[in-house]
Amino acid sequence: MTATLPAPTASIWSPVQWESWRDEVRRLARERDAVLLAHNYQAPEIQDVADHVGDSLALSRLAAAAEQSTIVFAGVHFMAETAKILAPEKTVLVPDAAAGCSLADTITADQLRAWKAEHPGAVVVSYVNTSAEVKAETDICCTSSNAVEVVESIPADREVLFLPDQFLGAHVQRVTGRKNMRIWMGECHVHAGISPTDLRASVEAAPDAELLVHPECGCATSALWMVSDGQLPTDRVHVLSTGGMLDQARRTTAKRVLVATEIGMLHQLRQANPVTSFEPVNSRAACPYMKMSTPEKLLRALREGRDEITVDPEIAARARAAVEAMVAIGTPSPVGE
Repeated sequence: MTATLPAPTASIWSPVQWESWRDEVRRLARERDAVLLAHNYQAPEIQDVADHVGDSLALSRLAAAAEQSTIVFAGVHFMAETAKILAPEKTVLVPDAAAGCSLADTITADQLRAWKAEHPGAVVVSYVNTSAEVKAETDICCTSSNAVEVVESIPADREVLFLPDQFLGAHVQRVTGRKNMRIWMGECHVHAGISPTDLRASVEAAPDAELLVHPECGCATSALWMVSDGQLPTDRVHVLSTGGMLDQARRTTAKRVLVATEIGMLHQLRQANPVTSFEPVNSRAACPYMKMSTPEKLLRALREGRDEITVDPEIAARARAAVEAMVAIGTPSPVGE
């Protein structure tokens, strides 16, 4: 039976309607032979109905190994592309193909080719938050959980072109001490918007709280400076990927934890540790592209088989080599973005 859903948005649904929606999503997934994947930054309701929740790469790897013939990826466009790259034989659907990424949009394949021409012989390291065309021009991909490991795998005498996130690049350069590393000046507008001012205000309001900071954030450098300056104790400040945050959430004994990343991640942290209070450094840090995968659009994807993601086979083959090169170096955290 098809669920009867109210118009115009799920924000007005009653508990009974939410239950009806969940039952219909699961029924349609079975009918379509689909596995449902949800990124950490999706709405809590979508995370809870999914088969798997995690970062973009971990979910793509799960998709490639899944027995189902269809992948429904509740995330943004480049994530569904990566799933298609790793599972070319499967049908890949995304609730809204218009869901882009401000970070991925900061560099195009043409721009990367021009940058490579200026630095012949350099090794190109691309964050997975990039288009298939950019991945096809890349030597090796990385996530925020293994970016340091990837860069350290490159011979010390080889120049590195790191893209597109300037804050993650600065973090990697700081940790590795790499001098011959060029960094593209891109940023995620949501993470960049979590500012040093936000960080200071949060720390002043909760001086005894633990602090978790994603390396894409505009406040990451400030957090480490505050540690070096003695304003914050070293053992309470952690610059981590989302996977690292989840691991830390499970083992922390802190009463309060301040979290600097997209606010969708709070749902996973609170589920992992319901005793600790997890609070956002910036409560407005919500990615509008991630929130384009609404409950209604998820149902539409399952009912109508849209929006389907395709990748040119030649581009996919070259991009796949860059992703597989990364996987060969080490296994990213299950939720390691």
